[in-house]
Amino acid sequence: MTQESTGWEPEAREALERDAKEIMARYPKPRSALLPMLHLVQSVDGYVSDTGIEFCAEMLGITPAEVTGVATFYTQYRREPAGEYHVGVCINTLCAVMGGDEIWRSVSDHVGVGHDQATEDGMISIERIECNAACDFAPVVMVNWEFFDNMTPEKSKGLVDDLRAGKEVAPTRGATSVCGFKQMSRVLAGFPDGRGREGVQAGPESLRGLELAKEKGWKAAEGEAP
Repeated sequence: MTQESTGWEPEAREALERDAKEIMARYPKPRSALLPMLHLVQSVDGYVSDTGIEFCAEMLGITPAEVTGVATFYTQYRREPAGEYHVGVCINTLCAVMGGDEIWRSVSDHVGVGHDQATEDGMISIERIECNAACDFAPVVMVNWEFFDNMTPEKSKGLVDDLRAGKEVAPTRGATSVCGFKQMSRVLAGFPDGRGREGVQAGPESLRGLELAKEKGWKAAEGEAP
C-alpha cells in the first residue's frame, strides 16, 4: 500500500506496522487482533479513520467491511475525531435516578455540543453512556475511561472547565491524572503506561455490602455461594 493511499507518513506507517505485528503475535490467528489494533490506529488519528480501517484490513487479511462492522459495533471506537478529553456521562437507570440525566443536560449545555460531538477547540467530546459498571458510585462520569464518582452538575461542569484550561485532573480511582485520548487508546491497544495502579483502586462503597453482612452476621443460604 502506498503512502498516498494510507494517508500516513512512511515513518508513521512503519511504526504502526511494528506495533501491529507485536499485537498480532499475541494471538493464534491474526484476525483475533482486530480489537486492540482498532485502538492502535485510534491512538494515531484520534478516531478510527478510513485509513485506519484499510490498515487493519491489510494487516489482518480481512476485508474493510469486516473491520468497519466491528468498529461501528463497539462504542469505544470513534468514527469521528474525539476530543483530547472524551467525557462520558452515565444515563442508565441508577445513575439517571441519582442525577445522571441532569448532569448530561448541564454538561451538554455548558460546552455547547451534543452526544458524540466535539467542541470546536478539539478539547472536549461528550457521550451518553448506558452503564459504566460503577453503580455503587452513582452518578458517574468518565474522562477517557477514568472514573469520576458521585458527581453533580456543578462538579461536572467544573471538571470540564479544568480540562479545557489544561489543569491536571485526578480521577477518583486509578491513575493519579487523566491522560489524553490518544494515549489512552494506546494503552487499550495493549501498550501499558504503567500508571493503572497509581491511585485508589476501590472505594468504601464497593465494600459496604460485605461489611454490613459481617456486622449483621448474615450467612449465605445453604447451597449458595458464600
